[in-house]
Amino acid sequence: MLTLDALRAYGANVDEGMARCLNNEAFYLRMVGLVLADANFDRLKAAMDAKDSPAAFEAAHALKGAVGNVSLTPIYEPVCQLTELLRGKSEPVDGDALVNEVMSQLEKARQL
Repeated sequence: MLTLDALRAYGANVDEGMARCLNNEAFYLRMVGLVLADANFDRLKAAMDAKDSPAAFEAAHALKGAVGNVSLTPIYEPVCQLTELLRGKSEPVDGDALVNEVMSQLEKARQL
């Protein structure tokens, strides 16, 4: 079960995320759950696999906002790096290591 303590142990900045959710624990945990189910994770992976940098940028940029709002730092940091790597690119970008880190951290968070 997802808890504040589990999120803290994972590396999320729970205090910051809770502040964005008016310190409402139930609302914050619901938002975290929604972010972890965001279809943009699959879109990001598919776009990177297809070497579609513009589509990958759109997915990464959307995730940057969503993940950042709930302060899931272990996912947010590689998503930010990937967003900047992809920004303005039309040619394929070598961001496989960052995508792998994002997906690895997503799985860890989903296990909470």
